[in-house]
Amino acid sequence: MSYEQQRVVITGASRDFGRTLAIRFAQRGADVFMSARSLEAARRVAGEIRDLGHEHVHAFACDLTDAASIRQFAAEVAERTDRVDVLVNNGARWLEGPDLFSASDDDVIDTIAAGATGTVLMVKRFLPLLLASERPDVVNMISAAGLPGHQRSDAHAAFYAAKSAQAGFAEILSKRLRPQGVRVISLYPPDFCNPDPLSPQWEDTPRGSDDMLTAHSVAECVFFALGQPRDCFIKSFHFEQALDRPRQTALGGANEASATST
Repeated sequence: MSYEQQRVVITGASRDFGRTLAIRFAQRGADVFMSARSLEAARRVAGEIRDLGHEHVHAFACDLTDAASIRQFAAEVAERTDRVDVLVNNGARWLEGPDLFSASDDDVIDTIAAGATGTVLMVKRFLPLLLASERPDVVNMISAAGLPGHQRSDAHAAFYAAKSAQAGFAEILSKRLRPQGVRVISLYPPDFCNPDPLSPQWEDTPRGSDDMLTAHSVAECVFFALGQPRDCFIKSFHFEQALDRPRQTALGGANEASATST
């Protein structure tokens, strides 16, 4: 599917999988509206995209823990476009630690706010622009940590709480927005490796049955779901985590609040 003339909003797009998606959407012709907590970081990735010859990219600052920041982000996007075709809720904060006391109260609040509250408010603020599209889609990059009974991540319990809340929101959102033609697509990948999409490793990283899941494969799942006819509502992607492997990457790029996010 070509994404020419498609307007795509991506949160947490300054690094990791958010950056990957921003680059891949741009390479497919989309008009990309990308955000990060740091405007400088978002502009850096936008510059990388322009260097590839894609001029239709816009960088914004958005703190997913701050309702006013989300409102401003949506307003600034609305000044530049009359619709949004795809909203990718990628932004989140990764918080590590099996010990509940290993994180400060502020870290806990920030993690849950970014992943849970931030996702709810992003959809709320961008829904009018989505409803103006002929093919509106919401993509939620959640995580296997949002699945009931999952315990294979070394994430802090607050991260599990954030992702579980995000999953619950996506579930009800899918049912309530379907009558309006909005598809809600959620992905629940385990830890995966994220080679630079601008490097040879993007194509060269092994993708066999015994290899760790790659960002390349996760991105292709996103594009597969978005490319289906409008009668096809793919609600979620669940991935087999067959091997015990050390954590190598974050799922999403995202809220710029920590060294790693997922």
